[in-house]
Amino acid sequence: MRAGAPLDSATRRRLTGVLALGLWVTTSPVSAAHDPPKAVVIVTIDALRADRLSAYGYDRPTSPAVDALLGAGLRFEWARTVEPLTSPAMASMITGIEPHRHGATRNGLAIRDELESLPAIMADAGWTTAAFVSNWTLKDSLTGLGAHFDTYGEVFTRRRWFGLLNSEATADDVTAEALDWVEDHLRSPAAPPFLLWVHYVEPHAPYRFHPEVAPRLGITDKDPTRSDRYDTEVAAVDRAVGELLTGLEARVPSDRMIVVFAADHGESLGEHDYWGHGRNLYEPNLRIPLGLRWAGRVAPRVIDRQATILDIAPTILELLGLPIPEGFAGASWAAAALGGEPPAERILCYQAHKGAVHGEHDADRRRSKGLLWVGVVDGQRKELLQIKGSAHELFDLARDPRETAASSLDDPPPSPELLTCLGTVSEGLGALDRLAAHRLDDETVEQLKALGYLE
Repeated sequence: MRAGAPLDSATRRRLTGVLALGLWVTTSPVSAAHDPPKAVVIVTIDALRADRLSAYGYDRPTSPAVDALLGAGLRFEWARTVEPLTSPAMASMITGIEPHRHGATRNGLAIRDELESLPAIMADAGWTTAAFVSNWTLKDSLTGLGAHFDTYGEVFTRRRWFGLLNSEATADDVTAEALDWVEDHLRSPAAPPFLLWVHYVEPHAPYRFHPEVAPRLGITDKDPTRSDRYDTEVAAVDRAVGELLTGLEARVPSDRMIVVFAADHGESLGEHDYWGHGRNLYEPNLRIPLGLRWAGRVAPRVIDRQATILDIAPTILELLGLPIPEGFAGASWAAAALGGEPPAERILCYQAHKGAVHGEHDADRRRSKGLLWVGVVDGQRKELLQIKGSAHELFDLARDPRETAASSLDDPPPSPELLTCLGTVSEGLGALDRLAAHRLDDETVEQLKALGYLE
C-alpha cells in the first residue's frame, strides 16, 4: 500500500480487529482472573429431538458423548428453536434475530444484506471464524450466511440421500473437515482465537440404519422401524461429536474453549399424525437440546426456564466481553453460566412456515403466504394459532407434555400475547415481501424435494 493512501475496507477491519482484541483481552470481565478462551465451538445437529438423548431421560444409550458434554456445564431443560426449519433456525442463531426480521423464513430464501451477526462481531474483535455445514439448505448461495464467516465450508462429499448428486456428507466427513481446518489454523504460533461452527445433517430423514451402533441400543437389523433407524442415526452422529471434541481438546485446552451444543429443530416421529418437521409448532418439532460447557468456569447446572436458539449469540458475546447489539432478540445466560441468576422468565413467540419456495406461483408474497402457525409459550402454558385452518389450541405442558389433550378455544379470542406475536410476525413478513429473491436452480429444487421441503 502506498504511503498516504486510504485504507481499504479489509485492511481497516483487520486493524480494528487487532485493536479490539487487545482491548478485550485487557478489559473483559472473564479475563481478569482467567486466561481468555482461544476457541468458541458451536456444534449443531439437524432434526435432533431432546427426548432421544439419554441426558434428557431417554432409556436407550444413544448419546454418551453428548451426555458428557451436557453434563459438564449448563444444560437447558426447556429450550426451543424459533422456527422448526434448518435455514431459518440457523440464520437466527447466527444473526441473533427472528426469521421475520432476518428474511430467511423458508428454506431457499436468503437473509437480508448487512445484518449484524455473532461471527461478524467476533471477527471485528480479532477472531478468525469458520463454519462447516452438511445440509444442502445451508448452502451460502441459498442462505447468504457465508458472507459472515472467513471460511464457509460446504461439505457435500457423499450421496447420503437416494439422489444422483453429492448433496450431503456423513458425520465423519464433517468432523474430518473441521479438524483439518483447526489443525491448519493453529500451525501459526500467533494464530488468533477462533470461532468454529459445525453442523451435522444426521439424524435428518431418511433415517439410515447404522448397524455398527444398533446392538448396544438393543436394535436388530430385522425390519427396524423408522423410529429405531432414527435412534441409530443419533448414536452415529454422537460418536462423531465425541471424535470432534476429542480432536479439539488435543489442540486447545478445555479450559480455554467454550463449547455450545444445540439442534436446529426437533423431529416429529408420528406424533399428531406427522413425520418430519417444519409444518407445526408441537413440542417434537420445537423442543431442542441446548447446553454450554466451559471447563473450570461453568459449573454443571440444569436450567428449567425457557430458552431459545436466539439466546446463543448474546450469551457467547457477553461471556467474551463483547458488545451485544440492541437489536438481538435473545437473552444472555452468561451470568447464570458463571454462577449468577438466570434471566427473568419470558413469554416467547414462535412461528412455522412452509418448507421452501418454488415456482412462479409462489413468488408473490413468498414470505407472508408461507406462514402456517404462530404460538406463544408462557412457562408451561402453550397457545397455538393455525393461520389458514384457524385451529386455536391451548396446552398445559406440565400436565400434558405430549400435547395429547388440547383445550379447544373456538369461542374465546386469542390471548393478547398471541395476538402480539401474530401481529409482529405478520408485520415483519409484509415488509420482507418487498425483497427480491433468487429463483432456485434445478439442482437445488431436486435436493429440496429429496429433503421433503417441496411437494
